[in-house]
Amino acid sequence: MGDLGQIFKAYDIRGVVPDTLDPGIARAIGAAFARVAGAAPDGPGRIVVAHDMRPSSPELSAAFADGAAAQGVDVVLAGLGSTDLLYFASGTLGLPGAMFTASHNPAQYNGIKMCRAGAAPVSADSGLDDIRRLAEEGVPDHDGPRGTITEQDLLAAYAAHLRSLVDLSGIRPLTAVVDAGNGMGGYTVPAVLGDTLLDALPLDIVPLYFELDGTFPNHPANPLDPANVVDLQAKVRETGADIGLAFDGDADRCFVVDERGEPVPPSAITALVAVQELAKEPGAAIIHNLITSTAVPEIVREHGGRPLRTRVGHSFIKASMAETGAIFGGEHSAHYYFRDFWRADTGMLAAMHVLAVLGRDGRPLSEITREYTRYSASGEINSEVADQAGRAAAVETAYAALEGVTVDHLDGLTVTFADGGWFNLRASNTEPLLRLNVEAPDPDTMARLRDDVLAIVRA
Repeated sequence: MGDLGQIFKAYDIRGVVPDTLDPGIARAIGAAFARVAGAAPDGPGRIVVAHDMRPSSPELSAAFADGAAAQGVDVVLAGLGSTDLLYFASGTLGLPGAMFTASHNPAQYNGIKMCRAGAAPVSADSGLDDIRRLAEEGVPDHDGPRGTITEQDLLAAYAAHLRSLVDLSGIRPLTAVVDAGNGMGGYTVPAVLGDTLLDALPLDIVPLYFELDGTFPNHPANPLDPANVVDLQAKVRETGADIGLAFDGDADRCFVVDERGEPVPPSAITALVAVQELAKEPGAAIIHNLITSTAVPEIVREHGGRPLRTRVGHSFIKASMAETGAIFGGEHSAHYYFRDFWRADTGMLAAMHVLAVLGRDGRPLSEITREYTRYSASGEINSEVADQAGRAAAVETAYAALEGVTVDHLDGLTVTFADGGWFNLRASNTEPLLRLNVEAPDPDTMARLRDDVLAIVRA
């Protein structure tokens, strides 16, 4: 099969179709996945496979299933789905799973997100490297009967499960504009929040780009880029809606705008959802990654919870949740993880929590979320540098000796100041980039700190 290093990343597989990812490669990876994750001690193993709306997804997922079945593993084809629907399938069926998606990447890309039974993550250090090595070397032929391939529609069960976790039936009537970006939100939102499969909720959904189209004719399906939520913001203002929701391509992330069309920072959503979960389970642990706003651990403590700080990346969040029994975790990137959803990330469930709070509270969303937004943040700023380690060391030298400063290396370099401000500088795993995130008590302090650090990084 040759070197698959181009497409195997730290947490998943991403490649350009057909240049670096084609049905032959997908078939080899399916066979390797069956060997590494699909074996069962008491008989034929089983796995579940789903795919998004990209034109290449049906063929690639079918090839993957064929490779797994050739290894004697039975395959459940869940068909079209969001990534969190695949996690639901893995959790509720107790099976390893594979989701064919490239999330928010452009149309020419595709990829595979894989998990073990119960939606447990598969990353470079928990099986992904083994799958790569086996696929590259060539998976030996299976000495036994071929596995079966069957189909199972799980959309209704997925929607019912989410409805069981957050009760929206008694909220005040709300108008919500939802931008699916031609991605899988156009498939799951009508099932969960609409009335296509379940009873109607007090929600008037105004749909934007619900047509499933993996060529993304309207805008890229990455709501963290401000350019991609302009249409949502305009529609919220035009319709006088109470809230706007934007999902990424595979609908595992959700981005929120308030009734003014203004973005609500993912850290504020993390804090808001944490408060709801802590009300159900006082004293519980809440996970946040190290570039989430300082407001998150502050608010968690104020509501009697235990904030736990972790590295950036879903495998770290999920591992920490498993170790600590945390009930919820949030990331700056609008990934939200729930213990009651197999510790997996689901943008839909986060959106439902926000709708529940908004629907019980008579205030507009901007007022509700104001109390969860306490600092000024830069967002992530990338700088292309040849010597990542050298520039990071120069930054550390400039700040480490200052009075009242603390330094840690949990994930890159984090420098924290006495006033609650901080910055984090992390090297990209795949590109010659340093990623800078800055937060401070006010916009002017944030801007000065940002510019001072960037001057050293880019010197």
